[in-house]
Amino acid sequence: MKLALVGVGETGSRIVDRVLEVEADTGRAFTRGNALVCDISRTPTDGFDAVPEEQRVLIGDTHAAVTADGLDGEDVDLAAEVTRTDLPEIRRALDSLAIHDSDAVLVVAGLGDATGSGAGSVLVEELQGTYDEPLYALGVLPADDDGGRAALNAARSLRSIVPTADSTLTFDREMWPVRSDGDDDDPAIRALATRVATLFAAGELDADAVAENAMDSSDLIRTLDPGGIASIGYASTDVQPDERGVLARLLAWFRSDDDADETTDAAKVKGLVRQAAGSRLTTPAEVSSAERALVVLSGPPSELSRRGFESARQWLEQEADTVEILAGDDPRPRSSTLEAVVLFSNVTDVPRVDELQSRAVDTQDALAAESSATGDGATGEHETAVESPDDE
Repeated sequence: MKLALVGVGETGSRIVDRVLEVEADTGRAFTRGNALVCDISRTPTDGFDAVPEEQRVLIGDTHAAVTADGLDGEDVDLAAEVTRTDLPEIRRALDSLAIHDSDAVLVVAGLGDATGSGAGSVLVEELQGTYDEPLYALGVLPADDDGGRAALNAARSLRSIVPTADSTLTFDREMWPVRSDGDDDDPAIRALATRVATLFAAGELDADAVAENAMDSSDLIRTLDPGGIASIGYASTDVQPDERGVLARLLAWFRSDDDADETTDAAKVKGLVRQAAGSRLTTPAEVSSAERALVVLSGPPSELSRRGFESARQWLEQEADTVEILAGDDPRPRSSTLEAVVLFSNVTDVPRVDELQSRAVDTQDALAAESSATGDGATGEHETAVESPDDE
């Protein structure tokens, strides 16, 4: 899939930078640098490794409420206001992206902070209303330690983004906690970028690659078509790169099913797919609640067992309790890694989202009580934006 990336806020921008880095490191070509990052601040964010300076945009750098450090981390409404004010400049920046030459757009944002939640929601709405290409969102859910306000921000943005985007992938920080001093060198962000790259690069083949179970952007679009929330599973194992020629690799696909090596390879492939589906998903979810699923196997052609692939697909149909399983291989002759990525779309049983909604309601009630105690009658949009899950 040819993908255009838009990173919003510091977290979203760092993730986009890591996706571009993984793309280059693995020899993939699904964005070809077609990316833009934006943040609300008076000063540019440093530390990008893959996003060039001309593809970084400042929002609100002339707004009185915006400082060199950006915005108050809790004021989502101000972030949305600043973003709407700067929409003419943002539209000009978006014109630099080759969106009409892309199969889809992916907006990436941290939903617990003001910029990711407020600006992210505005940009998803703007892009969806402007372009015909599918618009997907990747939202980072806050951890419990980030506080009630972060949960409220995330709940508000989910209520805005999920119905607007064509599908919303999520990444749960409670399940994937920060292991460093910042997102710029966070192993969890690298893990997320690897999953995004492995999933969306499928179908963008090198000239010398031969795909037996070919897939293209339409398979991803079909899988994500139901909308709602999606989650990604991933597993990998080290293997030997395939040094054979194209014809020899093609013939290897048609070797005898009685071959003992094929039996071993089949077991390896099925085990890897099962590991991916049962691993830490980007956001924990009950896979049987998914409407559709897609599995991609990536690695040296000699490792992509047909028998194992079909066996894994049948197992996944039973596990996800659906026959809407799409599958394809992504042959990478020079790769030393066999990877399996599984996408579950429109998952409806997502405990973490329910927890965030519940905490958001509690925070909303606490803010309302605090406002009443201080005699401030203006509750604001924060205090009315989230309903209890029981009211849905």
